[in-house]
Amino acid sequence: MADTPIRLLIVDDHNLFRQGLIRILEDFPQLAMVGQAADGAEALAAVEAVQPDVVLMDLNMPVLSGPDAIRRLNASHPDIPVIILTVSERDEDLFDAIKAGARGYLLKNVGMADLIDAVQRVHAGEAIIAPSMATRLLDEFRKVAEQAPTQSLPAEAGDLSQREVEVLRLVSQGLPNREIAAALNLSEHTVKSHLANILDKLQLRSRAHAAAYAVQAGLVRDVQTGR
Repeated sequence: MADTPIRLLIVDDHNLFRQGLIRILEDFPQLAMVGQAADGAEALAAVEAVQPDVVLMDLNMPVLSGPDAIRRLNASHPDIPVIILTVSERDEDLFDAIKAGARGYLLKNVGMADLIDAVQRVHAGEAIIAPSMATRLLDEFRKVAEQAPTQSLPAEAGDLSQREVEVLRLVSQGLPNREIAAALNLSEHTVKSHLANILDKLQLRSRAHAAAYAVQAGLVRDVQTGR
């Protein structure tokens, strides 16, 4: 039986780009275009109307920006992931989007195959960052971690099981669920369950926040130095 298409909402204030992208993506059976919006405010209304699986959203838009819309969307629909699709390569924009809760950050020069793959992976629970910017994000996290080189795990991390700590370590290295599952000899479903528990226990909103938390707690250094 064929997989159910991923329901996609496109949000961009440039009508020509938005319509062109929709027409291209309509040719791919993996995706179903269920709506569009020209700004963040329209996006929030569209989400209520069409209940998409994934939202593909521009960064800088009138009325309500991408990050502001993501914050509101996460408050009402934390289960609907948002991928930012933008021309901006500014570090500040990347960090703002991730802090707001974006599950992905891609540049508009991304190839169509890579874009579709990103939508599918985000829908599966992964986080996606444009390769040219991923290193910057990790560098920023490491700078934060270096401010407290002897810091141990925060007190609330004591609520995590040993297995959840292992999953969190691998999330902080950017591994997708399937690679985490292989590394720990678990099913992807179990990895997703552990990640959901981690986010709940640490009161974090997204996989990206979990990765930042792990770096601040020194888990990335622990992996690199063999603990």
